Amino acid sequence: MHEPRFYRHWIKDADLVSFNVVAKQTDLYIRARRSLKDKALKSVLKNRAPLEKYIEHHPLFLTTLEPYQAEKDAPAIVKEMARVSQIAGIGPMAAVAGAIAEAVGRDLLPFSAEVVVENGGDIFLKISKKRLVGIYAGESPFTGKIALEIKPGETPLGICTSSGKIGHSLSLGSADAVIALSSSTPLADAIATAIGNVVKDAEDIPQAMEKAQSMEGLLGIVIIKDDKIGAWGKVRIVSLG
Repeated sequence: MHEPRFYRHWIKDADLVSFNVVAKQTDLYIRARRSLKDKALKSVLKNRAPLEKYIEHHPLFLTTLEPYQAEKDAPAIVKEMARVSQIAGIGPMAAVAGAIAEAVGRDLLPFSAEVVVENGGDIFLKISKKRLVGIYAGESPFTGKIALEIKPGETPLGICTSSGKIGHSLSLGSADAVIALSSSTPLADAIATAIGNVVKDAEDIPQAMEKAQSMEGLLGIVIIKDDKIGAWGKVRIVSLG
């Protein structure tokens, strides 16, 4: 059963067409210059297939919470998820949503100059004008009040969110939201999860920010816990009020 992703509709870009693609556990919300639903579905199935086959023969990849070392002949998506798991210090499946979002987004770029692919709070985007990405942080007072401003020259970009309070992804912490930015969407996904795991209360934000800054490939991070927020790197937070 797919849970409603009500945060998807907070900020609408009238110049882009929106459509959904669902295949097995993958539930994508996509924006592009035109509807590319058929192409997106084909891309999802194409990119899931090698991952599913690999997991069938290497079940540890699915279950481990530790960094994973992939074989040289492993599928590209598996090797990338394993690579970012080693940077973030967590299991490779923490990067699966970001990996699928980016793979599908890149497959769609030849057909649309602008593509935004959102997969359960993890986003791959390539844009040609400045856009805002709303921040959803559960019951935090920041929810619906702020957004990230993203410029075209910063994309393609991965913007991934981990929460210890919302969604069904595994988190060992209790942050309202940890948002990581990277040119690799799988890496942003893995880092958001890793940093989210260490935020139990607002006092943990400085320590979590310091840990995040040591991770190669991270461009910026936002951490929200209750009424406290921390930000580092190439992050522009704007008010929606």
